[in-house]
This record gives sequence, C-alpha cells and structure tokens, in this order.
Amino acid sequence: MVIHDDAAGVPSDSHVSAARHGDDDADLPDVVRIVRDLVRFDTTNYGGGNAKGEGPAAAYIADFLRSQGLDPVIVGPAATPDAPARPSVIARWPGQDSTLPPLVLHGHTDVVPADASDWSVDPFAGVIRDGCLWGRGSVDMKNMLGLILANVQHFTEQGRRPRRDVILAFFADEEAGGAAGAAWLVRQHPELFADARVALSEVGGYTITVGDRRAYLLQTGEKGHTWLRLRARGTAGHASAVNHDNPVTAIARAVSAIGAIEWPIELTETTRALVEGIRDLAGLPASTPPEDVVAAAGFAKPFLSATLRNTTTPTVINAGYMQNVIPASAEALVDVRPLPGQEEPVLARVREAAGPDVAIEIIEQGIGYESSFDGDFVQAIQESIALHDPEAVVLPYLLNAGTDNVCLTQLGITGYGFVPTRVPDDFDFPGSYHAVDERIPLSALLFGEEVLGDLLERY
Repeated sequence: MVIHDDAAGVPSDSHVSAARHGDDDADLPDVVRIVRDLVRFDTTNYGGGNAKGEGPAAAYIADFLRSQGLDPVIVGPAATPDAPARPSVIARWPGQDSTLPPLVLHGHTDVVPADASDWSVDPFAGVIRDGCLWGRGSVDMKNMLGLILANVQHFTEQGRRPRRDVILAFFADEEAGGAAGAAWLVRQHPELFADARVALSEVGGYTITVGDRRAYLLQTGEKGHTWLRLRARGTAGHASAVNHDNPVTAIARAVSAIGAIEWPIELTETTRALVEGIRDLAGLPASTPPEDVVAAAGFAKPFLSATLRNTTTPTVINAGYMQNVIPASAEALVDVRPLPGQEEPVLARVREAAGPDVAIEIIEQGIGYESSFDGDFVQAIQESIALHDPEAVVLPYLLNAGTDNVCLTQLGITGYGFVPTRVPDDFDFPGSYHAVDERIPLSALLFGEEVLGDLLERY
C-alpha cells in the first residue's frame, strides 16, 4: 500500500477494527456483513473541517482490497492540529479489456451527524432488525461501498473480472462538499483518474411505484449548490437608543426577502423527460402540471419537486450577544440550489433581494450538470435492470442535492448516480437520507449486489 502525502491518523492493518471479525457473522451474507461493519465506524462529518475522521474506515477498505489482490493507495491532505487526516482510498481493479476507458466507481466514507437520543437504536451499532440493517450510513452511503466490496470479493473468488478496468474510489469529506476528499484529489492527483470518461456513484437507483409499475430513478444530473454567508455591519450601542444602523434589522430584512422569492417551474432536459415518463406510467393527461405529475412518485415527491425550480433557503442567523446591546455585525447563511447553468442569474437575484447594505460571500460552490440519458452506459443499466426486474422501467432524474460527481466533472468525467435498490412500495427510501433511524432492507442489499455485478460485466 502506497501512502501519498501525510496520512497520519490512518491505522495500520494490525489496528483495523475487529468489527470485521465479529462473532455474529456466520449467518450473514457477505454484502450485509460488510455494510454492517462499515456502519460501525463512526465517520461523522460535522463540516467546517470538524470530523471524527475516516481513518479507521479507510484502513478497513484498504485492507479488504489488498486481501483481494488489489493495490490500494491512501491519499489525503496532511493532518493538522485542528483537524484529523482525511484519507481517501483509490484502487484500480483490472478488467477483461484494458483498452476500454476505465469506469470510476465511487462512494464516500463519511456520514452526517446522528444524535443517538433521537434514535430507537444506537446509530453506529449496525443493528439488524425487522429485515433491515439500521444505522447512520446504511443508506447514505455505506450501502454502496458494501455493494462494491462484495462484488470485488465474489468476482475474485469466482475468477471473474469486470469488462473494463474499474477505478475504485472511496472518498472522504463528501458530506461537507469534498474539499478534503474528491475536490482535493481532483486538484492534487488527477492522474489517478486518467482516461476515465464515466463515473457511477450514489443517490439514484432506488425504486418508485407509479400506478402499478415500478421504476428505477437513474440520476443523470445534479442541481448546483452555492452556500452563502450574508454579513451586515452597523453601529453598535445601547439597545434603548434610537439606532437606524442596526445590522440585526438589515440581516433580517435580507433573509426575509431571500426566503420570500418565488422561483417559477423551469424544466430542464432531464426533468422534462422525467415528468413525461411519470405522466405516461400514471396515465395522466398532458395538461397535468409538472408538480402534480411528480406527486404520483409517492415518497420521492420531495426530492423530485425540488428539481423543478431553483431554490434559495435561509438556514442560519447569527447576531448579537446580549439583549440590551445592538451588535456591530450580523450574519446569515443561505443554501442556494440553482438548476444547471443558472448559477449566475440566481446569485444575481439573491444579491438584489439582499440589498446594497448586505455583503455576500460564497463559502462553497458546486456547479450543476446534466448527463445524457442514452449511450452505452445508460443502455447497460437498463439491460441489467431488465434482467433482474423485467417489468420495471428506468427513468432519468435530476438530483436536488450534490455528490462527488460534481468534482469529477472537472476532469471531463460524465457522472451518473445509480445504487440499485429495490424496496417495498411502503418503504420511504428517499426519506431515509440523513434521517433518524436510517435503515435499509437486507433484500435491497442482496438485489443491489447482483445488479451491480451484472452491470460491471456488461459495461
């Protein structure tokens, strides 16, 4: 194993968690055991460089890949006194035909925080109950990491290989925008992704039921994200005085104006195809408004309706320190999710709403994209689903959030999101993202492993 840069904080093989060798493994399918093991690593990412760290999980993955004959590298920015090292793991899995452009198959090892007092189980215990694996990361996205590792293991055991070389990437820091993960690797080590043209990762691939038909949502694009800090400055003083230069008032006006923006529905190529596909499955007339069409998608409605327009959502206000003191400054944070290609006009509208007395700083920005819903890769996904779920269809959709695919697009790599996940009609899979009592059916893990394996041999 080669370690690039400073990977301090990454345990050696001898310190890899004993979770992999638990005494309750005997009856578990490999993919379930692997995902459970990964869930048991607390890789919480609080944002702003504050994280538990991905080191133990990265070491587990590197050790696993090495046991299957691969040569993983651990890469990441140097550790500092204020933050742990943020290691990512990269390995190249040789395929049958090395002349074909390699596929990047990637996921992230970090997870969002989980307050154990809100959960019915320990969020990092990897509890198996009621036919599901419970825990933070079981849906976002240690499930996909398990599908990848289980396929590497089973291909190796059976003497099989993917059709083409596969660049396996397990990124750190995705939940905070990837500055110490995918974005860092794209800047510092682009050679690790040389010749790749297509990347496959998270969020897409789960099922919805429309009418009496099941559909798999293939993520073919993402909205952009722009995280803004608004700052108003004024004259500090006693709160009993008349003060028309109060920054709290200024920031409140700006936040109210931004939150009140009514963005119209604007269909992109992806969302137009999605709306048409759902309308056909549901048997709705052509005159049905897009929001009413996506309502037919059931649990997926909140995700899908957010892709029909830009959104600008104030989330945090920080101002003052005592009731009878007017502060000298006030701040607010705003989450902006523009449709692909609309980053600049949306930002201009936000600046207009905030007014001239409020300064706006861009904290983080990811540019949205749309990938084509055709070509060899999309066809391979459709054929794999047709083999394992013949009555189902595949529909494109635009993700309302962001993934590490945004970073890889900077290298000219086309991104898709597809974690094959067949769930019961009454299971709210989209509602499990970042949620209390996050869990995934064991049957979905077994299904996903088979479909992903078929895709790797087919494409």
